[in-house]
Amino acid sequence: MNEMEYEKLLEEHGIKPTANRIVVVRTLAASMQPLSLAELERRIGTIDKSNVFRALTLFREHHLVHAIEGSGDGTHYELCHSHDHDHDEDQHPHFFCEVCQQTYCLDYMDMPEPALPPGFEAHAVNFMIKGICPHCKK
Repeated sequence: MNEMEYEKLLEEHGIKPTANRIVVVRTLAASMQPLSLAELERRIGTIDKSNVFRALTLFREHHLVHAIEGSGDGTHYELCHSHDHDHDEDQHPHFFCEVCQQTYCLDYMDMPEPALPPGFEAHAVNFMIKGICPHCKK
């Protein structure tokens, strides 16, 4: 993606494209796996943690990122493939390797549909599988 495409993606989600937000989106897009706040801060290097966190919070509110909880070092973030700022269209399970501490997207798998009791309303589902990845199993 180029700068114009990052700006368009932000605008599609109702987010004003600023220089910091574009850098955060570019970093998430370049990653092959979800990133923690600390990993994002290290990779970016030019934006402090509070500004990265503010961008991620805004991105979550506008469904531009998924927040994946339950992995080793806190919440991880990844770009949504959705182009709708009202809901996520691409919910999918994740795998956390207990050896290398990496979180992997299993975006080719369907998300199981939880059967909630009457009266309950789900707003988000987080499906995390924990074990050993193929690289660490060798």
